[in-house]
Amino acid sequence: MREKELQVQEKQMVQQDSETTKPEKYFIPAVDIFEDEEKVTVMAEMPGVKNTGVDVSLEDDVLTIRGNREEVTLEGRPLLQEYESGSYLRRFTVAETIDQDNIRAAMTNGLLKVELPKAAPAQPRKIEVQAG
Repeated sequence: MREKELQVQEKQMVQQDSETTKPEKYFIPAVDIFEDEEKVTVMAEMPGVKNTGVDVSLEDDVLTIRGNREEVTLEGRPLLQEYESGSYLRRFTVAETIDQDNIRAAMTNGLLKVELPKAAPAQPRKIEVQAG
């Protein structure tokens, strides 16, 4: 991955291309992306999302991360509210160098770790020519 392709983003709502029947806000989770010789690792921050509320899918070379947060209601009169409730949604195009069959994901304390292993390069081989 080239550094020019990735840019830091502030917390913002997802802009929907279509209308939804669910009156829910979707936020873009903050992510860190690391690359080494063997894999690309995506760390996505989704506070308030439980392990059962995460959905990671891959379709048409697009990795989609969704986090659904259960609504929390507290008793008493609020004095200050800075945490905006909603769910999380983020999509990434996956390069052809990724082994799509071996992608792994784990969620721990609101931090999602998705490991995208790199595919092994094709090894040169000798092709035997058959007599016709």
